[in-house]
Amino acid sequence: MHVVELSNHPGDMLDDASRRRAAAQKRVLSGYEDELVRYRARVQTIRVRRDRARAQHRWWAWLRLAVGAWRQKRASPRPPVRAAGHTDLEEKIRAGIEGEQLVATELGRALDDGWTLLRGYRNRRGEIDHLLLGPRGLFAVEVKYLNATVYVDGDRWRADKYDNYGNLVEQRSIADRKGRSPSVQLNEPADDLERFLRQRGQPVAVRRVVILAHRRSRLGGARNPTVLVGTSAGYLLTLIGASAEAQAQDPLSRDRRLAIQRLIRHDHDFHDKRLRSGSRPPR
Repeated sequence: MHVVELSNHPGDMLDDASRRRAAAQKRVLSGYEDELVRYRARVQTIRVRRDRARAQHRWWAWLRLAVGAWRQKRASPRPPVRAAGHTDLEEKIRAGIEGEQLVATELGRALDDGWTLLRGYRNRRGEIDHLLLGPRGLFAVEVKYLNATVYVDGDRWRADKYDNYGNLVEQRSIADRKGRSPSVQLNEPADDLERFLRQRGQPVAVRRVVILAHRRSRLGGARNPTVLVGTSAGYLLTLIGASAEAQAQDPLSRDRRLAIQRLIRHDHDFHDKRLRSGSRPPR
């Protein structure tokens, strides 16, 4: 299987989160150092005044300033505690990257050079983790790395997490920052890609698959799903028909696959450039 990396959005997000964490730590350290300078200046001022009072035999003033110096010394600013590790956001992004890589690795072991995995495709409607293009068609794949039991009701997704004793400890909806469930998150850019290919003379159905890649992911139920849902890359391999019998059925020709791949790259590059620049370049 060939792998084409169109973009590495999760990696970019991880780098950005790491930079923001480092910048926040630097701001905290800078604030501590500024406060330390001010503290030392206050202590030095009191000491000078104390010593002057002593030299002038103003004992009451000396005593008051000596107590003040002692109190100031006890009020020394505490150095900031450095974070022991990555933030929750970084850990979440890392988990997502791990899930995507698990799926890509398993597909690479099973598929031959007739297949191409395009990673990090994006268009105006969103991003798709993987586009898998081969003789059996075009598959849009969204990977979720969730240690939970997932329930699907149309475009509403829920994750239930249980402890080791089978007790429900957390229940939450599954959605991105825009409030889109995984199916909406996948369907919106996949619809746009399908339209784009059709308008450019390469009509092909984009099959949509969400893979729950965590080893403890479970599919608790799926009612009226708008995408296909599986718990491993093996599920996707079954869908694409890796058997000899499936390969014998009216496959996409090599020329068509190359044409579709070129269009996908063109569409991605156009939208990636627009999103990075914040403008709309001529097409």
